[in-house]
Amino acid sequence: MRAVIQRVHRARVEVAGEVVGQVGRGLLVLLGAGAGDTEADLAYVVDKLVNLRIFPDDDGKMNRSVLDIGGGVLCVSQFTLYGDTRKGRRPAFALALEPVAARALYEASLVRLRAAGIGTVEAGVFGADMQVELVNDGPVTILVDSRKQF
Repeated sequence: MRAVIQRVHRARVEVAGEVVGQVGRGLLVLLGAGAGDTEADLAYVVDKLVNLRIFPDDDGKMNRSVLDIGGGVLCVSQFTLYGDTRKGRRPAFALALEPVAARALYEASLVRLRAAGIGTVEAGVFGADMQVELVNDGPVTILVDSRKQF
């Protein structure tokens, strides 16, 4: 699995002009599942994102996690994280997990985030055309890959 994790002051996602998820201070997570991903990949990514020390402590040092600050997480599915642009000009998505299994992992991510202690877990709509707004704090953007390719 791949995740783009952004520290935000606030973020929200809309579908057809309606807000379907929003958070204040916390994380916006763009989450993609790759071919062959399992619950173990999901567990790795969720553990990493809830425990990343990317929020400032009293001295301004990135030393606190989203759990430590009581922040929220807005999780948005994004298969395009597996877009392969090495050939041609149009991305190929052969490395993305097929939609039925990807949806199951995405929905499991929301359950795992809540179980990890995140008080506010919001979500986009799997497979929908979404508009995502955010105010990136820092900016701080972290990439996580369960296969540790980056």
